[in-house]
Amino acid sequence: MPPTGRRASRSQRLARIVGRWITVLPMMDPGEMTVSEEDKQFLRHRVFCDLRLPGGRRCVLRDGHDGECSRRLRR
Repeated sequence: MPPTGRRASRSQRLARIVGRWITVLPMMDPGEMTVSEEDKQFLRHRVFCDLRLPGGRRCVLRDGHDGECSRRLRR
């Protein structure tokens, strides 16, 4: 999906929202989701932390988050 935006942070936010919604499908794994600029597709930015937690699930927090990984969003 090629969203357009002036900032990578907005594209990453959209990707996080889509990634969390697709987890309702058991075959989907948003942990590998990345975003890149149209002219620099070789330069990818991770959307999620991607660290595996006990039980096989992945951390749902953004890449580079502070503190411990979590299976749930912090409020």
